[in-house]
Amino acid sequence: MANVTFKNNPVTLVGEEVKTGDKAPNFTVLANDLSEVSLEDYKGSVKLISVVPSIDTGVCDAQTRRFNEEADKLDNVKVLTISMDLPFAQKRWCGANGIENVDVLSDHRDAYFGEAFGVLIKEMRLLTRSVFVVNSNDEVVYAEYVPEATDHPDYEAALEAAKQAE
Repeated sequence: MANVTFKNNPVTLVGEEVKTGDKAPNFTVLANDLSEVSLEDYKGSVKLISVVPSIDTGVCDAQTRRFNEEADKLDNVKVLTISMDLPFAQKRWCGANGIENVDVLSDHRDAYFGEAFGVLIKEMRLLTRSVFVVNSNDEVVYAEYVPEATDHPDYEAALEAAKQAE
């Protein structure tokens, strides 16, 4: 399992760590209209999956904004942001911040994504900061578990992986 800290305190991640070369595990999360969304809904596209603990915090806000800005420049890449925030809060935040190029999704109902990708923080029931790029064949071509959950991910490496993926 990835070694992750939250505010310099070690945390326990639930689930299996996803590594480059793995088949991406399927998952079900909720869109802001409460409809179910799964990996299957993005079949045939490259997926950049940005995972944040809570969209209402500074680093998570910046991460979501950065990938929203970059999404228009990525051909055949769907950008997803997944957190444990309630879908209603996500919808309100996206509307207030002009987020239109990213699918912001909630894992709050059953933490299915968090467990499937090994990013669920047991002690807090939050998702740890991470980024995954999944190619059009649903193979993981990039996986970053940010060692300190309050730090930024490597944006450039994730974007480059998304551009190179087919």
